[in-house]
Amino acid sequence: MSLDLNNFTPGPALAGGALIGVAVAVLLLLGGRVAGISGIVGGLLRPVAGDRAWRLAFIGGLLASPWVYTALAGPVQPRIDAGWGTLLAAGLLVGIGTRYGAGCTSGHGVCGLSRLSLRSAVATAVFMAAGIATVTVLRHLPGG
Repeated sequence: MSLDLNNFTPGPALAGGALIGVAVAVLLLLGGRVAGISGIVGGLLRPVAGDRAWRLAFIGGLLASPWVYTALAGPVQPRIDAGWGTLLAAGLLVGIGTRYGAGCTSGHGVCGLSRLSLRSAVATAVFMAAGIATVTVLRHLPGG
């Protein structure tokens, strides 16, 4: 395994991480809400009176941000090394995992860890280990 220094971009990664941290802190401090995407979207599927507007605004911001970035920095050419079947299966497994794990990677990994949640620490350790194992098997072992 080697590090691809041509695509190593610590500056943009640091800036993106800082923006995510600020957004999570603002939502928690000003709105009293945790920025877990599965919970936000799930709340739209079973709406509670007076709880829909902030969820729609949050999802709207997520959907609009790539267009804002493209307008400011220029187009980005994404590369996804998987077919539609793989993406569909992965999405379904992630969705099922968020239900069993009581939250998603953003809810546990960003928000839960920053609140020192033991449940989030365990969930984050498990999904990181599963991701590392999957990439190791599929990309780095013979036949993968």
